[in-house]
Amino acid sequence: MSTRGEPIRLGTRSSDLALAQASLVKQRLADRRIRVELVEVETTGDELREAAIRDLGTTGAFVRALDERVLEGDLDGAVHSMKDMPTEGPADLVVAGVPDRGPAGDVLLTPAGTSLAALPAGATIGTSSLRREAQLRAAYPSLHIEGLRGNVDTRVEKLVAPSLQSEHDRRLEAAADDGDEATDSPGEMAADSDEGDAADREYEQSPSEWVEELSPIERRALEREVETTYDAICLAEAGLQRSDLLSTLPVERLSPHSFVPAPAQGAIAVTARDGDTARRIHDVLDHPPTRVAVTVERTILGELGGGCVAPVGIHARLQGEVVATTARILSRDGSEEVRASRELPVQRHAEAAADFATDLADEGATDLIDRARRDTPDGAKRG
Repeated sequence: MSTRGEPIRLGTRSSDLALAQASLVKQRLADRRIRVELVEVETTGDELREAAIRDLGTTGAFVRALDERVLEGDLDGAVHSMKDMPTEGPADLVVAGVPDRGPAGDVLLTPAGTSLAALPAGATIGTSSLRREAQLRAAYPSLHIEGLRGNVDTRVEKLVAPSLQSEHDRRLEAAADDGDEATDSPGEMAADSDEGDAADREYEQSPSEWVEELSPIERRALEREVETTYDAICLAEAGLQRSDLLSTLPVERLSPHSFVPAPAQGAIAVTARDGDTARRIHDVLDHPPTRVAVTVERTILGELGGGCVAPVGIHARLQGEVVATTARILSRDGSEEVRASRELPVQRHAEAAADFATDLADEGATDLIDRARRDTPDGAKRG
């Protein structure tokens, strides 16, 4: 346990996104002259990337290893993506700080900037989220949904790899054709001149020069083995933003009112033992409007028993004296759903959220969740 003269040791996963989020927390604390040491921890979820989250015993596969280190006294706190956290954590830990939330919604990425509505029937969209899959199927049943695993940068690489590799191949072929011109007869060279001039205009750079101007993520995509060609991928805007990838491709922001986000999506949480360190973190980091919103979302999720393997979207926003809340619970194929919106009084937002969850359950939400849990495929997840 750190004293006031020592740095606070905060645990984080080692993925690029996790480190980016932990760095945001570190900077906020540093701005108030609180020193922080980030400690990378390999989690169960990282070690067993292809395992079904449900087979890991409980939700929170990416959370437990970090919090265990805090409880053991090796760390003073841990930085989490809040949507990955179980709604019930260890009794000895508190959510010490919830910084102001990033974008809560989802985005669609396509290589050419095609909108979701303009995708042709049969287009392939990549996502490993049961919630996104169910909402996409409900709105666009003609689309084909394929699994998409990996960190944020890996998912973007899988999207852009086929088109980049095809472009690279065309450039290599054009360069090879230019090299063969010396063996052509004069007549063949004359016949090919117009095509050659057009190719020269199209490819003013050599293939190596073209590669050099690609971004690092595009160069990695060139080397990636392509198993599935995606027309689009759907993922959280906050992850793209914090990974500094939001400008990589054109994005379409999906309305959180219709494509309802996962509970606490876009929010970061810092857990710690209750005490002086937790209070110091809270005083610097905590953003009351965000804490109210995610409390509402996670209370509803916890009351419904949604866990991490059901298509549940819950989005809350503080608006003056009320918390405007939308919940959408779907069957896995998107053919059935329970959906409702309600304005909850901010002064009793947690209790009102629990009451809202009871009404959703009475309308059939828990039945859909139970059915989705039974039918969930390996590797799928709610978020």
